[in-house]
Amino acid sequence: MLDDTLQGYRVLDLSQYLPGPYATRLLADLGADVIKVEPPGGDPMRTFIFLDDDGISPLYKQVNAGKTVVRLDLKSESGRDRFAELVTAADVLLESYRPGVMDRLGFGYSHLRSLNPRLVHCALSGFGQDGPASQRAGHDLTYMALSGMLHHTGTMETPVIPFPPVSDYASGQHAASMILAALLRREKQGEGCTIDTSLFETVLSWQSFGQAGVGRSGRSLDPGYGLLTGGKACYQIYRTADQKFVVLGALEEKFWQAFCTAVERPEWIVRQHEPMPQTVLINELRALFAKASRDSWVELLIETDCCFEPLLEPDEVADHPQVIHRQLLGPSQGKGFPAEIRSPVMVDHRKLRPRQALDEVSIEAVIARWLVS
Repeated sequence: MLDDTLQGYRVLDLSQYLPGPYATRLLADLGADVIKVEPPGGDPMRTFIFLDDDGISPLYKQVNAGKTVVRLDLKSESGRDRFAELVTAADVLLESYRPGVMDRLGFGYSHLRSLNPRLVHCALSGFGQDGPASQRAGHDLTYMALSGMLHHTGTMETPVIPFPPVSDYASGQHAASMILAALLRREKQGEGCTIDTSLFETVLSWQSFGQAGVGRSGRSLDPGYGLLTGGKACYQIYRTADQKFVVLGALEEKFWQAFCTAVERPEWIVRQHEPMPQTVLINELRALFAKASRDSWVELLIETDCCFEPLLEPDEVADHPQVIHRQLLGPSQGKGFPAEIRSPVMVDHRKLRPRQALDEVSIEAVIARWLVS
């Protein structure tokens, strides 16, 4: 099984909030022994936005499940000494500090290599380890703004804030992929390396469509004007009579024809490729969908092969037949706890093992596990 792929590999996680912890959770899903090293006050994500009955944020628990947590003060001599011991036994170190912090803590590139030449060190920062923006603070929204991504979101009037945080998750997944590549390289060449990647660069790398449109005439990628940005009636979000929403993605002619036939509007078929923005046709579909509830439209169209779906609210997702069949959500671990988001893959027709809840232990227990046993 893939969840045994990294069994025996040891990962130190010095990151906080979402991007780094998400990356190391992906490694934990593959069997790695992940030790999350937190400062004495803990990762601020522990109390982020809202809390479960145990006083810990479910957001923190979701991205740190399957790991072991220790508290360590890297600003103290004793804390640095214990951390150095862990580095000598680790295969991977992921940190998300601003450039220069690891040097000030005494764990710069040269020292890490001297402690462990086989270490794969991943520095996941906002803008990368060098350059004029490398020391700038930022969050998901600001990185997406600079990448050009936000330009394509929202309506003709205004961009919108995407959710969940795209660059956070994207950079975490990218970091995990690069770590896996570095481990494969180490198997061939016998030595570790330092990976320098960032949230900004990751989300910029997703802008191939946006960059392809640079310098071209027209507004085919602008919000409300383009094929994939709300300019077409066949690729659109519509409000229903009960103030819920449905989504139509009938880009291909066969899907659009099937939709028009199902809603008894055959005269719309020939209008699919009217010039964009298709304001008149979009308004006609808005008027149609406003006549009935979301579930009524689902009942009418769900068996029609036309790329139509209801826009589900989060508490409805767990009851979707596909989610149930593919076991995409696991049971919650107690009252007030969220469902487990299972790994989105099956191997030989089986899901990966459920994650264990995060476990907080003493640094002595980790030292014993990694260096004594």
